[in-house]
Amino acid sequence: MPDELSHNDLFLALTPQAVIRAVERAGVECRSVCSPLNSFENRVYLMELADGERIVSKFYRPQRWSREQILEEHQFLTDLDDAEVPVCPTLAFPDGDTVKEIDGIYYTLFRARGGRPPEELSAADCERMGMLVGRMHAVAVQRTAEHRITLDVDTYVWANVEWLEEHETIPAELRARYLDAAGNIADIAGERLQGVTSHRIHGDCHLGNLLERDGVLHLLDFDDMVVGPPVQDIWLALPGRDAHTTRLRESFVEGYERFREFDRSTLQLIEPLRGMRMIHYATWLAKRWHDPVFPKTWPHFGSHDYWLEETSTLEDIVNYCNKGQPASAPAEAPLTNADYFFDWED
Repeated sequence: MPDELSHNDLFLALTPQAVIRAVERAGVECRSVCSPLNSFENRVYLMELADGERIVSKFYRPQRWSREQILEEHQFLTDLDDAEVPVCPTLAFPDGDTVKEIDGIYYTLFRARGGRPPEELSAADCERMGMLVGRMHAVAVQRTAEHRITLDVDTYVWANVEWLEEHETIPAELRARYLDAAGNIADIAGERLQGVTSHRIHGDCHLGNLLERDGVLHLLDFDDMVVGPPVQDIWLALPGRDAHTTRLRESFVEGYERFREFDRSTLQLIEPLRGMRMIHYATWLAKRWHDPVFPKTWPHFGSHDYWLEETSTLEDIVNYCNKGQPASAPAEAPLTNADYFFDWED
């Protein structure tokens, strides 16, 4: 059996007992407490050290990130923690490393944080979130991440479309429409991304990855950290198009600009970035379909209705980008978190 398959099989078969053995083999003494936490891409567990301190262990899905890419995620967290930006930093193993490997699976320890995602956002809440993201980006620009992927059309559109075509994932009767819409998204994004500054960003900065405890907001889960335009970390927190969301987004930007200048012309990237994320999301689901949790969680994926909705939405984004929103546009149905967020659970 190829190593890739055997590593994936071991990853899918991870048990709490295997997790405890791996962490203890790295020199960390644990109690026999290991509870799985919600995570689709990786395997994440709440654990207890011998002294009773609670920690989180994260076992990375094989063949997704290299060791160098994972270390750049950890470096970003260290940089932010050193600058007193509230994140959940990694915990070093006794030898000082932050990444260990067992059976081809990388794993890491983090400090545990409790709290709740923010809800029912007010303008003041959004301003506070903007301040947090502005502080994060002020640190982000101080170092490069040469091994992490770049949020661009080659990675988020063309590579994904190539995979979908190669694996004949899209129904034949919808393939031409979907590919045409994806190509138009790529063209619009490519044009609007020209000259836009990119740097380290969170990459998946939706409300589910913000945690509030004792009045302090913390940024969580930097697994999707990429090099990309700053606006990506703004629109995902407030993904709607409606007038109310636009006003909240303005409060977010005002908070952001207390710590760092923001190029408001890049707000025109929101719609093509929305389309790029949808293409990336659909391909991610298709690539992970061998994992039993995915068919159980997304039973509608792969159906004709699924791909029809995806295609129609991409076409709508293209139309929106080309024509802009009509002044008399009807009120939109509220967008749900599940429309955009890979790991959102109600």
